[in-house]
Amino acid sequence: MVTVFDVQPGKLIEQAADELEKMGIERPEFIKYVKSGAHVERRPDQPNFWYIRMASLLRQAYTTPSVGVNRLRTHYGGKKNRGRRPSKHYDAGGAIIRRGLQELEKQGFIKKAKTGRVITGKGKKFLDNIAKQVAEGQ
Repeated sequence: MVTVFDVQPGKLIEQAADELEKMGIERPEFIKYVKSGAHVERRPDQPNFWYIRMASLLRQAYTTPSVGVNRLRTHYGGKKNRGRRPSKHYDAGGAIIRRGLQELEKQGFIKKAKTGRVITGKGKKFLDNIAKQVAEGQ
């Protein structure tokens, strides 16, 4: 049986993003106008950034026992160019992550637990099926 760990993460996230878009999940209006964090200079160029981020959030929930907004902000953050001063790590914005997790909860892929959010059986099945499709396509 093929799992998420057996395929390349980039291909898995790309395929999962396409499937999430086909499900009819609407992206928030503010996504077109905001940066993903203080460490980036521009807003995302990809037209399907919202679905890519949601697929990535789902994969993070699959690979780690429990995820929360603060831990994911650190994960998606990066180094900020501060000119002559040394670069410094800045966390990503929390609104995009929070909204993505809320949408995944509405779909039944993630649920709240005492320690954060965990993936449900429906979410595991969804990602494993996509991993199988990616493995067959390789």
